[in-house]
Amino acid sequence: MMRCERPPLTRSLIAATLALQTVGVMAPKTPGATEPVALELVLAVDCSSSVSTGEFHLQMEGIAQAFLHPDIVAAIEATAPEGIAVSLLLWSSEANQVQSVGWTHLTDAATAAALAEQIRGTPRVVGGGSTAIGAAIMHGLDLIRRNGFSGERKAIDVSGDGAANQGPEPERAREVAAALSVSVNGLAILNEDPALALYYEREVIGGPGAFMVTARNYRDFAKAILKKLLLEIGGTPVAQRRQDERSAPRLSKVSNTR
Repeated sequence: MMRCERPPLTRSLIAATLALQTVGVMAPKTPGATEPVALELVLAVDCSSSVSTGEFHLQMEGIAQAFLHPDIVAAIEATAPEGIAVSLLLWSSEANQVQSVGWTHLTDAATAAALAEQIRGTPRVVGGGSTAIGAAIMHGLDLIRRNGFSGERKAIDVSGDGAANQGPEPERAREVAAALSVSVNGLAILNEDPALALYYEREVIGGPGAFMVTARNYRDFAKAILKKLLLEIGGTPVAQRRQDERSAPRLSKVSNTR
């Protein structure tokens, strides 16, 4: 079957790409301010109009519980002495992207617990709007560029329950990220659209070692984000060794060339 030619980049994505290439996402930050870490991770959480207040709190509670889990703590401690850096991005429409939890350096159980408490108490500062996944990826790249850390690995963790309907195309944004050695991983919540997993696999995830997991609904989110964070922080062997694959959410991987 003949593959359709890809449409041109949108003006907004062209501008964002040129800006990031000019300053350099991987370029040094403020002199003397960079700190080496094993992983820089942006948790990009969907707050569009399809997400209810209750569903938002299930996401925050699920992430908080994950950072309190002994397997996550062990994975963080295994990255010593560098540790990891984590930030929380709430997103919806193209102009509605808010870094609600700043970059936090995690090295042990105490720092992970402090982050969990902060995430658990995070208010919904993004009240709704369209679903601009591409803009969320580009905003995540900008957060990585100016965070003061220098990570061996860099990832943007996109979770959501719908396909993009505004802003830069996710496929284009993930190509920018991949070119800068930033992985875009996905957590597709299937309550609104059972086919969303395929969309995320084709259009959203990409970059070095990119993968995705699925949650059947928001009540399944906590289990899915735990699996996802284990993969991102500790690597696939840790997740496979410590999780019951019979009950774990489905995992899909893509090659590093996507």
